[in-house]
Amino acid sequence: MVSLKAVEPSLIPPDTDPSELDNIIASYYYSCKEVTPYCPVEATTLGYRPNLGINIFFAVMFGLSAVTTLYFGIKKKTWGYMGFIAAGCALEMAGYASRVPLHSNPWNKHAFETQIVAIILAPTLICISIYLTLKHVCLALNPSLSPVKPQRYPYIFVPLDVSCLLVQAVGGALAAGGALKDFKLVSHGNRAIVAGIVLQVVVLGGFGGVVGVYWWRMSKWIKTEQASTETLALWKDKRFRMFVYAVTAAYSGILIRCIYRIAEMAGGWGNHIMQDEPSFIVLEGFMVLIPCVLLASFPPGLLFPQMAARMSGPGTREMSGTVDAQSQAEPKIGASKVQAASAEHSLGEIQGNVGLANPR
Repeated sequence: MVSLKAVEPSLIPPDTDPSELDNIIASYYYSCKEVTPYCPVEATTLGYRPNLGINIFFAVMFGLSAVTTLYFGIKKKTWGYMGFIAAGCALEMAGYASRVPLHSNPWNKHAFETQIVAIILAPTLICISIYLTLKHVCLALNPSLSPVKPQRYPYIFVPLDVSCLLVQAVGGALAAGGALKDFKLVSHGNRAIVAGIVLQVVVLGGFGGVVGVYWWRMSKWIKTEQASTETLALWKDKRFRMFVYAVTAAYSGILIRCIYRIAEMAGGWGNHIMQDEPSFIVLEGFMVLIPCVLLASFPPGLLFPQMAARMSGPGTREMSGTVDAQSQAEPKIGASKVQAASAEHSLGEIQGNVGLANPR
């Protein structure tokens, strides 16, 4: 995958079919191994030498985020949440580590292909963990206010997210396969990648809409007399709110990144947006790094123990969800049973005292 810059006319064979010109130019540049007068940096897909320092920084920070996520995830047994974030951070680390050798040789094809695949696909994995949090927040607060049964959220958003991943992977495979043989395949692959990212933005938008509806309902319900003491305590808990704010900021960062990626990929390989390194650093690099750092630094195992308890094992997870739902749906019934038991106990004590006071 290279940028189709104008090539010297003397290098083009005579009587060349104009329809094959793109393939000829692509094949010519794809054969470049290093920067030369005939293989300039400007003819690469990126059009620049990636900044060495910032890419080392990104690789190190993503690596630290992966290690931190694994530490708290293993310690608190939040397996699913931990696994997807750690995998996403590891992919990002591999992607930015692959950009390091591109600084010395922008024509390093293996490094370029590794970084483009890893950096495009990694945020999709991180999104899965963000989607999982909604189920547990609803179960812990009030599942009856959720637009959809909380247990169904993973079955809705995770398959959609995986679909985004598959569409982008297919696009990457088409683009890589057509680099030497057929430049039209590269264009088709680019369209598939854009379609996958657009689908991801739609899914993220739908998820944000569901969260907004639930949060609006909760903010109204929590002020009523129906709200239990436990729910009020969790709603006002600073640690829980820190976790929610961290996940919200992570969601916002990845959404911004995906919108940027649509604009970047829409113009095809080597367009002016793709060749602008500052915008890539800010809108791609930091918009994914910040979510990874936040999700690693504010783990549910420390800030949202209800979620950690459900994720620590199948039995615990199902039982906790059932208890939460029952506690929200039947607060008055439970209280009535306690009051009845207390009244019965008191009546027994009174009858016993009467018997002692009036012996036969």
